[in-house]
Amino acid sequence: MEKPYTNLKEENGVLIREFSQTIDPIELKWHRDDEAREIISENETDWMIQLDNALPTSLNNTILIPRHEWHRLIKGTGTLTLKIKKEPA
Repeated sequence: MEKPYTNLKEENGVLIREFSQTIDPIELKWHRDDEAREIISENETDWMIQLDNALPTSLNNTILIPRHEWHRLIKGTGTLTLKIKKEPA
């Protein structure tokens, strides 16, 4: 299965990941990760993130995603570039 993103760079535990403006929103599925993550958009965006049992929220502020927390992205306009810092599992 192909991933809905492209990893652009990984350095010092920080990953730069890009989601294309042409992505089909159906590809942005609920999922959970094996490590906690801190994410922030590299530029102003109207893309959003939704954590389990919460309303969608802006990616224009730092978001903390706890380990094994269900979450998904909600497509906005343009390309989304995220800075992701993974915490050890």
